Amino acid sequence: MGAASEIESRSGGQRARLAAALRPAHVQAHREGEYVGQESFVSAGEILDLARAAGVGAGTRVLDLCCGRGGPALHLARQTGCRILGLDRSSEAIHLARTSAEHQGVDHHATFIVAEALRPPIDAASFDAVLLYETMLAFEDKRRLLGVVRRLLRPGGRFGLTFEEGRPLSGAERRRVPQDEEVWLIPESEFRGLLEAAGFRIRRVEDHTTAHAEVAGRLAAALRSGREAIVAALGSRACDELFMAHERWAEWLNARRVRKLAVVAQRP
Repeated sequence: MGAASEIESRSGGQRARLAAALRPAHVQAHREGEYVGQESFVSAGEILDLARAAGVGAGTRVLDLCCGRGGPALHLARQTGCRILGLDRSSEAIHLARTSAEHQGVDHHATFIVAEALRPPIDAASFDAVLLYETMLAFEDKRRLLGVVRRLLRPGGRFGLTFEEGRPLSGAERRRVPQDEEVWLIPESEFRGLLEAAGFRIRRVEDHTTAHAEVAGRLAAALRSGREAIVAALGSRACDELFMAHERWAEWLNARRVRKLAVVAQRP
């Protein structure tokens, strides 16, 4: 849900060490075969299902916004044969994604660039599908982001995303969130309105809250049990922030304070 990448950005760039320290917990938290390097609660099966619902297949042109270290993008390149471009503002994440693509032998299908999602250096109507996994909550100006996505999609192209739904955080809730962690929630009805105002037609909405609550709980427990290695990689303060963030998300999802939706919308 972005907590790990926020810590990485504040700690001067320790993404590779962080990934290595957190990998055992992620493997333990996800069901067998469901961890493919994602930095979130979404499973490999959900990554693939959402992409296919967005029309991703062999030869399709796909953009993965906020791709992080490229786990989902590389999974899709392997499984579908699509031609995918991953974009992220972290140069270290992009370096790791490129290295993984080369090691996995899919660098001819998956390429990665450093850029801001709201200012992508990409021509209009370049993609058959745009994907955004687990990052919508980090954008306060969701209307602007939807405008960018619509511009990048060809007519008939689809936008597949996971969406954290809920009323905005209260003052007390925001005090539980580290200052640098971006959490901008809006209700589902408001987001549907933004999609429609941006010219999208909603094709599919699925609720994955229960499954993600279970993953969040298992991940929080696994992180606690692997504390020693994580402290060695991050330091005790950042480690404690990471634990608290995952426990908070497990609490919010279990109480349905936040709901996790998978959405597919189409540009006419």
